[in-house]
Amino acid sequence: MTREHTALTAAMEKRILLWMARRIPPFINADHLTALAFVSQLLAGLAYAHAALWAVNICLVLNWFGDSVDGTLARVRNQQRPRYGFYVDHMADTIGALALMSGLACSGYLHWPVAAGLLIGFYVLSIESYLAAYTLGRFHISHGLFGPTEIRILLIAANIWITWHPYVEIGNRRFLLLDVGGTIAVAGMAIIAVGPILRHTRTLYREERILFP
Repeated sequence: MTREHTALTAAMEKRILLWMARRIPPFINADHLTALAFVSQLLAGLAYAHAALWAVNICLVLNWFGDSVDGTLARVRNQQRPRYGFYVDHMADTIGALALMSGLACSGYLHWPVAAGLLIGFYVLSIESYLAAYTLGRFHISHGLFGPTEIRILLIAANIWITWHPYVEIGNRRFLLLDVGGTIAVAGMAIIAVGPILRHTRTLYREERILFP
């Protein structure tokens, strides 16, 4: 399938990943990095549940390293296993996202309905990408200017900020900052999802048009 990555950091990140992949010791393979990414995301959820934001940020960096370098390492070493890698990587992301949002919902920095909305939005966008990869042969790693790396950067920045400023005042009322940001993110994901759903439905309808008698 064709991989489409249009995120803000995509071009720079690709160069960095290639540089790192070429310097990873031979005894470390792509599976090791996938496991690192998965365990790091689980630990990030656990750290959120204990309000250990500094630990969350460390885990997010490790998650980025494992999740981003594993595929690049396989390609650099010509050890690609496209179906296996695609399946394992995204099942790990699915379970990891549940752990991350569950931990965040228990942190006291975000109410659980907003965390649930974020998780549902992530799943909707993920399912749309997987179905488009199967039906159209194009896999969207990012949606517009935002991809996994941008989301991690935003989370890390938010964690640093809410360590000292967890609340924000809007109209003389005080809200948790992550509740406000999360609500905006849920609305944004809903809007982002509509475009490709309509576009891909139209494309598939035209390609598989039925001629009625």
